[in-house]
Amino acid sequence: MKLSIELDREADGRWIAEVPELSLLIYGDSKQEAIQRVQSAAREIVLGRIAHGELPPDSANAEFDIAA
Repeated sequence: MKLSIELDREADGRWIAEVPELSLLIYGDSKQEAIQRVQSAAREIVLGRIAHGELPPDSANAEFDIAA
């Protein structure tokens, strides 16, 4: 499973990381923090969906494509 991470920066300096495939939006104080937090949250969502039979087990090996 491939998931994309889109990044943006707010006027106040916070970073926003979004995984559109999961409708997931996470803030971070730095670009790296936003990426790490959104990857962690995305993995939890994917694992939850696997547990509920919504995704196949191999989806747990999700790869992230970070848009520049």
